[in-house]
Amino acid sequence: QVQLVESGGGLVQAGGSLRLSCAASGHTICISAMGWYRQAPGKERELVAAVTSGGSTNYANSAKGRFTISRDNAKNTLYLQMNSLKPEDTAVYYCNGEPSRSSWCRRHDHGYDYWGQGTQVTVSS
Repeated sequence: QVQLVESGGGLVQAGGSLRLSCAASGHTICISAMGWYRQAPGKERELVAAVTSGGSTNYANSAKGRFTISRDNAKNTLYLQMNSLKPEDTAVYYCNGEPSRSSWCRRHDHGYDYWGQGTQVTVSS
């Protein structure tokens, strides 16, 4: 089993910065790629940024140049550094973990994506 807990959200003015953290516990070896998703009121949940177990990153176009995703495997923590925040960044941000397909993990875990509880980010104009 894997548990993900986000933190670091809050209220900031446009142009400000926040750093979100996601602490993973449990069978962390069974987490492959990780990502940050967000969901604004009335909108679908969307991928903001992702990072593979090898450190390769991908970003939504809206996040490129402003957000940086990183992971510290030793600390079992995922981060999202958000700079130059805009009001349209306002959303609940969720930490996501993709389950490993290794034989051990398939035997010891459920195989579904892991999700945190979400942390609210509000950017005022």
